[in-house]
Amino acid sequence: MAVIQTGIGGPETLEWRENEVGEPGPGEVLLGQTAVGVNLIEIGMRQGVYPGPPPPFIPGFEGVGIVEDVGAGVSHVRNGDRVAYAYPPPGSYAERRVFPEEHLVTLPDDISDETAAAVLMKGLTAWMLLERVYPVSASDTILIHAAAGGTGLLMCQWAKHLGATVIGTVGSDEKAEIARAHGCDHPVVYTREDFRDRVREIAGPDGLPVVYDSVGRETFDRSLECLSPTGLMALFGMASGEPEPFHLMRMGLENAYFLTRPAVFVYVRKREWLVQAADRLFSLIRQGALQVEVSGRYALRDAATAHAEIESRRTTGSTVLLA
Repeated sequence: MAVIQTGIGGPETLEWRENEVGEPGPGEVLLGQTAVGVNLIEIGMRQGVYPGPPPPFIPGFEGVGIVEDVGAGVSHVRNGDRVAYAYPPPGSYAERRVFPEEHLVTLPDDISDETAAAVLMKGLTAWMLLERVYPVSASDTILIHAAAGGTGLLMCQWAKHLGATVIGTVGSDEKAEIARAHGCDHPVVYTREDFRDRVREIAGPDGLPVVYDSVGRETFDRSLECLSPTGLMALFGMASGEPEPFHLMRMGLENAYFLTRPAVFVYVRKREWLVQAADRLFSLIRQGALQVEVSGRYALRDAATAHAEIESRRTTGSTVLLA
């Protein structure tokens, strides 16, 4: 059985159906899945914000399971291994699937299936943003949008572990307290405060070296205005939609901003990069520097309900589907 996306639209386009699973080919494994992570990219693909395969198809990029069979040439894993992945092709919203071994991570015994499904893609994204796109240091004050979301909570904790001062936008006082408890020094409730004004109060007129923006259209222009000269704008998501067309001259000769649209799949496309990033992530969890918050647990067949809850912006932390 699997969740099938039947079209572009609302959560009702996700249907629970029978599906056939083929045999693993060369370099592939057959997985019996135990837990699946839900991420904004899947919601964006369902809404048509992000490009995806033509429906019908099985969505999802993140999963955890047991290796049931291996194809020819497989060398990194073997039958019975507990593994996780956060990489294309889509198809994780299924009880069983075939997947390339090259992008599998063998799970340590002290990382549970649920934790891995909740954290791998979001954790790899946090690693990419905080240690590769702009390596954060203890002298930095940074802005993280959607600070109480699954990725946001990890980023706040990770940045705090690196010694940074963290400003984060959230949608309510309740979310502000959650973000504060996870390392956000200055939660800004965007429904009643202009985060641009608060950044100026906190960081001063020079602005910030980096803004991490996963919201897009609603925040893009004001995020740029928070940057210091030569500051970096990292647009890694578009929860509110794609920003208006951007003319490079708007960066201004007096500011010389940098703008990037980083994608985690690019930063872990080589196996050695993936293993390095996952080892770093699991190490921080093991040290207690990262607490993985799972706010939503749903049966795999109830993926549509999980999507609806996330779209309502009532959720915090991560959401997982249990097979």
